[in-house]
Amino acid sequence: MTMRFLSSAFCALLFSIPNTSFAQDAQSGVEQLRQFVRISKTAEGEFVQQQLRAPKPNEPQDKGLKVIRKTEGRFIFQRPGRFVWDTQKPFEQRLIADGKQLIMWDKDLNQATFRPAGQVLASTPAAILFGDGALEQHFDLEEGAERSGLRWANLKPKAKPSAGSNDLPYTSIAIGMSGGLPRALELMDGLGGVVQLSLTQIQLNIPLPAGTFTFTPPAGAEVLRLK
Repeated sequence: MTMRFLSSAFCALLFSIPNTSFAQDAQSGVEQLRQFVRISKTAEGEFVQQQLRAPKPNEPQDKGLKVIRKTEGRFIFQRPGRFVWDTQKPFEQRLIADGKQLIMWDKDLNQATFRPAGQVLASTPAAILFGDGALEQHFDLEEGAERSGLRWANLKPKAKPSAGSNDLPYTSIAIGMSGGLPRALELMDGLGGVVQLSLTQIQLNIPLPAGTFTFTPPAGAEVLRLK
């Protein structure tokens, strides 16, 4: 019944493609992000994700953040609320959202876990790209410093009026933009953990085959249904 840990940044999917335009690069990071969310209906591409942490007291303190996990794979998304996050290295694991439920398939464990998608997506940065495009209903956008050749948009999750807080596990979210498209994502939590995403080879607004977001567990697989 044990599931392998899946990075919490799975839904924070950000994308990049070649052939950028000078006009788009002249825009601020916030302007580019708003435009991307507005025009992107479907996309697919590749990702590299790294999870990092600060050194422990008994570890060298002069080497900066330590990489504790690195994964690579492909992604597909379609607004609103549908995506495939397909990890291929160092293990095979797939996360599928079909608009109603979220499915995690672990090939090595031969296990599929189903849960309602609404609460999971609403409480993660996936709302940026997988929702209805109402980005600023969920975040306050602030222009960040230009670095690494990217213009950065900082996202501050809006507090819930009733609770005075939000459900996101991150204290900082930043998106690096270039050519009108996201190129990088940085997520930081309150414990010094960092998730970095780099995405490439995107194809934007492409037709997707029927059944792209459908998943049927293979015969003999263990199936968990969570509420």
